[in-house]
Amino acid sequence: MTLHQPALNIGSHDLPVSPALDAFMGTAWAATPLPADQRAPGFAVLPARRTRLSAAFPGERLLVPAGELKVRSNDVDHRFRPHSAYAWLTGLTGEDQVGHILVLEPTGPEGHEPVLYLRPRSPRGGAGAHGSQFYRDRRYGEFWVGRRPDLGEASRLTGVRTEHLDDLGKLLSGPQPATRVLAGVDSSLDAATGRPGAPALGQADAQLASVLSELRLIKDTWEVEQLQLSVDHTVLGFQDVVRALPAALRHPRGERWIEGVFNLRARAEGNGTGYDTIAASGAHACVLHWIRNDGPLDPSALLLLDAGVETDTLYTADITRTLPLGGTFSPVQRQAYELVLAAQDAGIAALRPGARFRDFHRAAMRVIAEGLADWGVLRIPAEQALAEDSGLYRRYTLCSSGHMLGLDVHDCAKARAETYLDGVLEEGQVLTVEPGLYLQPDDETLPLELRGLGIRIEDDLVITADGAHLMSGALPRTVAGIESWMSDLLG
Repeated sequence: MTLHQPALNIGSHDLPVSPALDAFMGTAWAATPLPADQRAPGFAVLPARRTRLSAAFPGERLLVPAGELKVRSNDVDHRFRPHSAYAWLTGLTGEDQVGHILVLEPTGPEGHEPVLYLRPRSPRGGAGAHGSQFYRDRRYGEFWVGRRPDLGEASRLTGVRTEHLDDLGKLLSGPQPATRVLAGVDSSLDAATGRPGAPALGQADAQLASVLSELRLIKDTWEVEQLQLSVDHTVLGFQDVVRALPAALRHPRGERWIEGVFNLRARAEGNGTGYDTIAASGAHACVLHWIRNDGPLDPSALLLLDAGVETDTLYTADITRTLPLGGTFSPVQRQAYELVLAAQDAGIAALRPGARFRDFHRAAMRVIAEGLADWGVLRIPAEQALAEDSGLYRRYTLCSSGHMLGLDVHDCAKARAETYLDGVLEEGQVLTVEPGLYLQPDDETLPLELRGLGIRIEDDLVITADGAHLMSGALPRTVAGIESWMSDLLG
């Protein structure tokens, strides 16, 4: 059983390699070992995470892949990011993790031994296909994509036994214990284990995916520190954007300018953005996930900026601010903004251990519905619009007011409803609170002055023993605070 083909990915436009060149390339290379004391980020907390997973599936083999490359065009791949569950269990977050697989091998009725099957560093010369991989293979060769650890180095980095990826086929042949796979992540692994892949997961594999999400619902202290770091970098990115507004306002695609400015900070401080940046001006802000970012900026309009820096350890912030491009809110913009802010304040006030997860959304939506009724936009009482058999207020707000946050921007998404959406909040959970108003430009139920306004205010919070801590409090939220902050940054 072969999991990955050994053929080199050498590209048709490269010149042929002569035997003389191949022999020469295999000689006179100095040793370049990694520092002996280097460890994967979060090294100290990794064993406890694997132990918790092990306890959920005694006696069963568990396979958690890092994932595979996805083609962008022809021979150009998208940048690789390991699957969040793999990163959480191994601490390995780099682009060099393509195709690697963590196996939790049962050691009896209880307990597992973690084993990493990986593609080690390419040898510099020698017989066989691997001997010239380091300079000829465009996908995996060290000269093309950078150095990988060898097996010994990877073992020291993670504290886990390592094996060559080519040997995984031997493990998967012959009599097999009960096996669960994080399916739909690596098509080669799915094929080798007879899985159809996502979304057609078997019940056992779906349960593994759920448990891997649920184990991450509560963040440990190290994870909260990483999330705070991502928030702090994101705050710097928002400051960069405000300073760049004069140049962005002059550019015919000012939204792209804003996106580029924030993304520069994200790449400089971390792995990049945790998701595609939303830089939506004017009516574009009424498109909830506007990522085209190809519009100009009007100084009389608002900018909805939804962006987050992902750390090198792959934890992301998720923050939104709605800013007046001219530096001050108009009376109508202020009216709409302050309604959304009041909704967010109500949502934040509802956060505490033991509260239902959906409570903060309901608190925010009550404020929104009452405000829309007061404006005369809703032509029925707010209480009636809030009823489950109505929900008419949602025409103007539509989406939920928040979600879990962590390694994924919408973290723990495979968790069962009873542990997440219909569950209760617990100390250590990190989530967003982000109510919004999206008043479509063509909505004839709205007065003309409200049409085309899109406003969202989003912050990141960690549940504490007696409430919640506002992690993104360094960014102002009030009208006066935003106007003063922008004035200071613009000089």
